[in-house]
Amino acid sequence: MARIAGVDLPRNKRGVIALTYIYGIGPSLAKNILAAADVSEDTKVQDWNDENIKFISKYIQDEFRVEGELRSEIQLSIKRLMDIACYRGLRHRKGLPVRGQSTKTNARTRKGKKKTVANKKKVTK
Repeated sequence: MARIAGVDLPRNKRGVIALTYIYGIGPSLAKNILAAADVSEDTKVQDWNDENIKFISKYIQDEFRVEGELRSEIQLSIKRLMDIACYRGLRHRKGLPVRGQSTKTNARTRKGKKKTVANKKKVTK
């Protein structure tokens, strides 16, 4: 079992796919890491030897911010935006889309479940 950056990598997956289980490492970064470690992308994690695991673990720890450190950095950035009350910070505060998406019909993921508002009743004579 390979444990890198506090994450147990799945043994039966290719190295490129397994490294993406680490928060902050995507497919292209995983390819670069394996190239630096001189490990084939098609090699499964269970076939990695101890030297490969140690090198990859040290390389990720030295070169990149991943997992808890990255999550806390992102949260601090969002908190800073909210504190200075810039437009993006206000959108974060209100729970609305931050990057200019339309909110008239869509944006349900960010806004949450639909809240139906009742219509005013017409006055009859």
